[in-house]
Amino acid sequence: MTTKRNLTLLTDLYELTMMQGYFKNEKRNKIAVFDVFYRKNPLDGGYAIFAGLEQVIEYVKNLHFDEDSINYLRSLNLFGEDFLDYLASFRFTGTIYSVPEGTVIFPSEPIVKVIAPVMQAQLVETAILNIINHQSLIATKAARVCHAAGDKPVFEFGARRAQGPDASIYGARAAIIGGCLGTSNVISGQMFDVPLTGTNAHAWMMSFDTELEAFEEYARIYPKGFTFVADTYDTLKSGVPNAIKVFQKYKDKGELPAVYGIRLDSGDLAYLSKEVRKMFDKAGFPDARIIVSNDLDEFLIHSLKTQGAKVDVWAVGTHLITSKDWASFGGVYKLAAIENDKGELTPKIKFSENIEKNTNPGNKKIFRIYDNETGKIKADLICLADETLNESEDLLLFDPMSPWKKTCLDGGTYKVRELLACIFDKGNCIYNSPTTNEIKEICKKEKATLWDETKRFANPTPVWVDLSQKLFDLKMDLFNKNAKHKYH
Repeated sequence: MTTKRNLTLLTDLYELTMMQGYFKNEKRNKIAVFDVFYRKNPLDGGYAIFAGLEQVIEYVKNLHFDEDSINYLRSLNLFGEDFLDYLASFRFTGTIYSVPEGTVIFPSEPIVKVIAPVMQAQLVETAILNIINHQSLIATKAARVCHAAGDKPVFEFGARRAQGPDASIYGARAAIIGGCLGTSNVISGQMFDVPLTGTNAHAWMMSFDTELEAFEEYARIYPKGFTFVADTYDTLKSGVPNAIKVFQKYKDKGELPAVYGIRLDSGDLAYLSKEVRKMFDKAGFPDARIIVSNDLDEFLIHSLKTQGAKVDVWAVGTHLITSKDWASFGGVYKLAAIENDKGELTPKIKFSENIEKNTNPGNKKIFRIYDNETGKIKADLICLADETLNESEDLLLFDPMSPWKKTCLDGGTYKVRELLACIFDKGNCIYNSPTTNEIKEICKKEKATLWDETKRFANPTPVWVDLSQKLFDLKMDLFNKNAKHKYH
């Protein structure tokens, strides 16, 4: 875990070889601006959720090359002693901006900005991407699952299926940020102070001579709340009738807990849940919860709901913790500007035959524009760092891919919020991370600013990410200068 491990060598080899290259040609102190952004929303959705900043902060705070790290790098026979001596006293002295965790984000906008001596900025690339790509992916998947569940809670149950301990621990954190009510992962509960939840496994039932005995013993041990897995043998003929017998026993004693019910983990979940609800209601237990699990995702949850499934809690594991149908978030880290010999930042741009891979140059900021009447997001506007907006003035927006497509927002009809906050200032962390539960509430408010059309799973309406006229003109100027050399 990042709080107890030195992750300085969590980097690709070429970051270190480039770092030595900058060191050798005396570019080590040239200030560079790098942007973190992504090009496509996961799962072909209309948005993503930003997560992982707290772990990025921990990583940067702890950046140092200890003796073991130096000795290992020396053993590779790639690095000179002068460079290794420099690494021995290395500390990050740059400035980092970021959108807050839980923020709704969109493709192409800089969600993290690193301004630092180029060799320092190069070193942190891999770890920053590793942390943000993973947690943002899982938080986005969780947000979609919770949207499908509507007003019913979702629990994250995926620890055993995650790709290793870190993926389960920080995946659970990201799932809570995305909207899950709790997790079954105990170490995540301890680390992030988030709610824990769980039922029991089929093995508990099978370890007793009868299912009824297993239910009764579990209720005896946990009388303040019990949920039984009801599909070990026969859900409707055995599991549910036995659960009702235990419910009745505690009801007769006046000791029926506030939270009690069953979990279904197999079979036709729509049919079974409806039948179970009828049985519970008929027996006088309308408050008994029906928890459903078994390879759920947002699409299956939506389907079960359209079939009238009677589900009180959704327990989602594999498909959530692994984002099974979308393997990678796809965040990238690109140079946007570098200091010239005069001490000025020179904008830089990456060109590509693939239009979506062309980058936005310069030192930038993001303005989020909200409709005054609805509070919903109208657009995001990427500007150069020295630009400002006046809410009382008309604002002309245009599609940077098709600049003839324009929209004018009348002054006084919109509000503006700058998204990037300063996290590190000249190597010093000046930002206090909210708790995971607080970030979850931030994310809830953020999701409420999205139009319903953007949250739908099929063909969502995109939120436009536009460029200011000044940034657009800079980008076109760099395109035109490059074209002189590229085409004949």
